[in-house]
Amino acid sequence: MKFSSPRFKAIAVSAGISFWFLIITTATGTFSIEFFAIFAIVIFSIFQLLSFKVSKALDVFALYNTKIFLSIMFIFVISLYGIFFRVLRIDLLRLKQQSSSYWLDIDDMKQSTPFKQY
Repeated sequence: MKFSSPRFKAIAVSAGISFWFLIITTATGTFSIEFFAIFAIVIFSIFQLLSFKVSKALDVFALYNTKIFLSIMFIFVISLYGIFFRVLRIDLLRLKQQSSSYWLDIDDMKQSTPFKQY
């Protein structure tokens, strides 16, 4: 973002703030498309008018906004993997025997004991 033009920074930060407004109002149950449109237009116009004066602040905001968004996304994805592995009873380390497993028991004619295969 340091080498981008101030106008582009203003667009990116406006989109980020509008995104957070959308998430917060949806989570609280007060979302309205009219309020969202008014908020986005006002934020976009203010940042476009003041883009050259607040260029360094836009850099800082964009940096922290990206860090927060990516950390929340990372935690969400890791949590989903944990939930799916728990529900599907997948043991990635194969440390414990499970009654319903993803291993297939195959009888070999030459061997007396069955062997396991994917």
